[in-house]
Amino acid sequence: QVQLVESGGGLVQAGGSLRLSCAASGRTFSSYAMGWFRQAPGKEREFVAIISWTGGTGYSDSVKGRFTISRDNGKNVVYLQMNSLKPEDTAVYYCAAGPVGRAYGGYYYLDPAECDYWGQGTQVTVSS
Repeated sequence: QVQLVESGGGLVQAGGSLRLSCAASGRTFSSYAMGWFRQAPGKEREFVAIISWTGGTGYSDSVKGRFTISRDNGKNVVYLQMNSLKPEDTAVYYCAAGPVGRAYGGYYYLDPAECDYWGQGTQVTVSS
């Protein structure tokens, strides 16, 4: 059974940091593009970050310069280091895996429609 399991969410004050982890099991994800999405209450799910199987990265404008995505293919784990957190970063964060990333208009991103696997999500709450 293929699973993506997120951890590391929680409550943090504005300006603080959190590191999310996504542990993959059931198959090897080293050839997959891995990404993070988030969904705040009453809002659409939005793309946050992607890392390709070769290590190429892409970020949404809202997190660029504050968040860093990385992966350890040997451990089948993807990380999202979140610094300088803001109240507007409050959301449920989801890990996802897809066969490729997409490039358009200078952006490199993961298309949620192309993701084969999703985690159950982890809550991140940033207080002001």
